[in-house]
Amino acid sequence: MQENAVYTCAYCGEENETFLDPGGGQNQEYVEDCQVCCRPNILRVEYDDDYGEVVIWAVAED
Repeated sequence: MQENAVYTCAYCGEENETFLDPGGGQNQEYVEDCQVCCRPNILRVEYDDDYGEVVIWAVAED
């Protein structure tokens, strides 16, 4: 299973790498600060057990 993933910051557009927690459930949501601009991104992570894939995207925190 994949241990890390890359997402694009919802604010500055820079790529960030984050660690994944497959034990946290199939659908996850948590906040992580951008490594470049330090603004909080809401990360949404979805695991597809059938294909062993992970989808991750960031949205701006309101």
